[in-house]
Amino acid sequence: MNIYSFKLPDIGEGIAEAEIVGWHVAVGDMIEEDAPLADLMTDKATVEMTAPVAGRIVRLAGEVGEQIAIGSILAEFETEGAEASDAPAAVAPEPAVAAPEPAPAPVEEAKAAPEPVAHAAASRVLASPTVRQRAKNLGLDLADIKPTEDGRIRHADLDAFLSYNGTYRTGGGKRADEQVRVIGLRRRIAENMAASKRAIPHFTYVEEIDVSKLEALRADLNATRGAKPKLTMLPLLILAICKTLPDFPMINARYDDEAGVVTRSGAVHLGMATQTDAGLMVPVIRNAESRNIWQLAGEIVRLADAARTGKAKSDELSGSTLTITSLGPLGGIATTPVINRPEVAIIGPNKVIERPVFRDGQVVAAKLMNLSISCDHRVVDGWDAASYVQALKRLLETPALLFVD
Repeated sequence: MNIYSFKLPDIGEGIAEAEIVGWHVAVGDMIEEDAPLADLMTDKATVEMTAPVAGRIVRLAGEVGEQIAIGSILAEFETEGAEASDAPAAVAPEPAVAAPEPAPAPVEEAKAAPEPVAHAAASRVLASPTVRQRAKNLGLDLADIKPTEDGRIRHADLDAFLSYNGTYRTGGGKRADEQVRVIGLRRRIAENMAASKRAIPHFTYVEEIDVSKLEALRADLNATRGAKPKLTMLPLLILAICKTLPDFPMINARYDDEAGVVTRSGAVHLGMATQTDAGLMVPVIRNAESRNIWQLAGEIVRLADAARTGKAKSDELSGSTLTITSLGPLGGIATTPVINRPEVAIIGPNKVIERPVFRDGQVVAAKLMNLSISCDHRVVDGWDAASYVQALKRLLETPALLFVD
């Protein structure tokens, strides 16, 4: 038997280290060549490292959440045949995955009787870290649970499995405290949000908008859309945002506070805050101002799907000049969204609610939506933010203007 040391190769992007966000193996496991070994995260993407040789794992570099330097030993394998050697600093695989599904289990000491086959099967199941942890707490093997859609196991699938097997309890029995490490994408989100709130003096402005005519227009367009994607409110709102921005260039900007320079963008690269099982991600609609509503609708669906399935590329998750964030059907009366630094503004549409209003002396039903905007007060004055939202309100309440030059 020989010991084969696998050193972390250069993942690219000029980084010096990467964070361990998930191990697919534990010490003592047998692993085949090219089988998943670990997930490592850089600033922009996550790379799945695979085993360079077949053998038994005798050492792993660290626990989930720890940083490992490029060129240091990631894992050691006990192998048969060749002399002991160090793995060359090979070229790392292309970081095609943007939202990892890291294996939640921390590195463990070697077990007396490892079960490599079952372990490998469980590690290949698609499920978020919280789902994996819950399944572990319940003593469930994810390989035994059938997902209801797109091959990914969700909490609803765990509930269905438990209910079918008669072990589901609806009571709120006492539960032990649980400590969850903030790692990977969740840690990046925490760091970015903290930096944004710490560095940016936020202010939020909220206005009520009557979207009755806009909703009627949306319904008419959907009724005759044919093979085109179904319209939600979002592409129409984006169309209005892009149409009004030329008169308010300070909204569509990025602020380098270290250099003291504000760059007002000519193009609208619109970030779209998207909730995924791994956390909040912001894929970017490039040149939104040059797209029509159907193109916007298609790009919204494509990017949201890429983010939720972990297929978004690095360049699809960076470079935004303005962000829009929506809770969809959860809605809410109003939100105070946090700016996606180094941008200077973020727009948050809230839930559409039908309420009685006075119109021409009569009480009528109207569909109303509150629209929130948070701005960086160092760059955007309150008057400018309010004026911009009023310009949006005019277009959204008279949607025919969206299609007039």
